[in-house]
Amino acid sequence: MKIALDIMGGDAAPLATLQGAVLAAEELPVTVAAVGEPDCITRIAKENGLDISKLEIVPAASVITMEDEALSVVRAKKDSSMSVGLRYLAAGEADAFVSAGNTGALLAGATLLVRRIKGIERPGIATLLPFACPVLLLDSGANLEITPHNAVIFGMMGGVYMQNMYGLDAARIGLLNNGTEEHKGLPFQQEAYKALLDAPLSFVGNVEPKSLPFDVCDVLVTDGFSGNILLKTVEGTSKFVLKAIKEMFYRDAVGKLSGLMMKSRMASLKKQFDTSEHGGAPILGMAKPVIKAHGSSDARAIKNAVRQAMQYVEAEINPKIEEQLPRFAKKKEETNT
Repeated sequence: MKIALDIMGGDAAPLATLQGAVLAAEELPVTVAAVGEPDCITRIAKENGLDISKLEIVPAASVITMEDEALSVVRAKKDSSMSVGLRYLAAGEADAFVSAGNTGALLAGATLLVRRIKGIERPGIATLLPFACPVLLLDSGANLEITPHNAVIFGMMGGVYMQNMYGLDAARIGLLNNGTEEHKGLPFQQEAYKALLDAPLSFVGNVEPKSLPFDVCDVLVTDGFSGNILLKTVEGTSKFVLKAIKEMFYRDAVGKLSGLMMKSRMASLKKQFDTSEHGGAPILGMAKPVIKAHGSSDARAIKNAVRQAMQYVEAEINPKIEEQLPRFAKKKEETNT
C-alpha cells in the first residue's frame, strides 16, 4: 500500500511532516510517497539526521500556504505539493493522500481533481471528538450550509466509517441541536430531523452539545459552520481543563505530591484529548481517500494520519459507502423542489 504525504503543507512543515513520514515508513507496513521539493527534502533530512532512504520522493516545485486562495491549488499553483499529491492519487499512483495544509485548498483540490463518489453531492470533513466514547462530527467545516438530504448522507457515511473503523454493530446517529425535542431548532434542523427519522439509520434524535461526552451517539450530524464552532469549542475547553488541572497540581507541595501519585492517570487523560493521537480527519465522500491532518501537526500526528489513511483503505470505507448509497436515494419530492 502506498500513502502520498504532502511534505510542504502545515504550520510545522517541512521538518515535522518529513519526520512523520520517516516514522511512518519505519513503523507502518506502507510505502510513503513524500510529495515536495526534492532539494528541500534532502537538505532538511541532512540537517536533522533523518534517514529518507525508505521514502519515495515525488517532486513538486511550490507550496500552498495558509494564506493562498482555495482555487490556487488548481490554478496558480498547479505545481504545488498539494496539487501534485492529489493528482498522484487521482491517477491511481497512491491509495490515499494526507495533507496538513490549507483546508480550503485541500477541499477544492480534492473535489476538482480526485472528484466525489458518484451520487454524493457534498463531501464532509469527519472529525473525531475525543471523548471516552468517541463521537464522529460530520461536517466539521467543509459546507457552511447543507440540505436535509445531505444530513442523511452524512449520517450514512459517518455510520459506515465508525462501524468499520471502530467495530460498532450499528452506529447511532444524532443531529446537533439546541434541544432534544422534535420541534427544536431552525427550519433546517426541523426538516433534517424528519429526513433522518425516515432514513434507514439508527437515528437517536436531537443531541445537545452538553450531552456529547456521555455516550449519546456515535455520529453527530450538522452543517459545517455549526460543526466547526463546536469542534473549536471542544478543543479550547479541553486545553483549558488540562491546563487548570496541571496548575492545580503544581500550586504547592501537597499538589505536587498528589500530581506524582496521579501522573500515569493524568498522562492517560492528556493522551485522550491529544489531537495528534487521532491523526486527522477524512474527507468523506471523495472518490479516493483524502485525510486532512491538523495544521499544527507534529511528527507523531503526521505518522498517525498516515496510519489512519492506511486503516481507511484496509477497511474499504469507500466501497462500503458506494454499496449503501442506493438505499439513500433522494426522494422525488425533494428532487423537484
